[in-house]
Amino acid sequence: MPKDVILTPEGLEKLKQELDHLSTAKRREVAERIKDAREFGDISENSEYDDAKNEQAAVERRILEIEEQLRSASVIDESSLTTDSVQVGTRVTVKDEKGGTKEYALVGSAEANPEENKLSNESPVGKALIGQPKGATVTVNLPNGRTRTLEITDISR
Repeated sequence: MPKDVILTPEGLEKLKQELDHLSTAKRREVAERIKDAREFGDISENSEYDDAKNEQAAVERRILEIEEQLRSASVIDESSLTTDSVQVGTRVTVKDEKGGTKEYALVGSAEANPEENKLSNESPVGKALIGQPKGATVTVNLPNGRTRTLEITDISR
């Protein structure tokens, strides 16, 4: 049974765009590579052909993955979000024990991207923040065995 995929409207749009790109342009590009590689002759010892077939398999795998995510997607209704507590779809500013501040967007696991400060609701920090009000202090148990203390200084949409 596939788990529900929580998406923001932005995340839903990005997945749809990726699916469209893979299903059209990328499939054609890979098919052309396979066709060209076949023209090199014997495909049993043709590394270009093998590479193109592997890429084709990866593209098809990703298409299936996205289609499954879209089928089980639960899209956040941004109009129902409040800033009373941290929830998927909100932005949260936290201050750590050293006084440093950081702003995170809480998203579902399909959209998580630490480089863009998009935290999954399933990550240790995300789990600790979900449901907490402004002013709350949370202690996060990190995978490396350490703990981190964060104070929620702001919640916004």
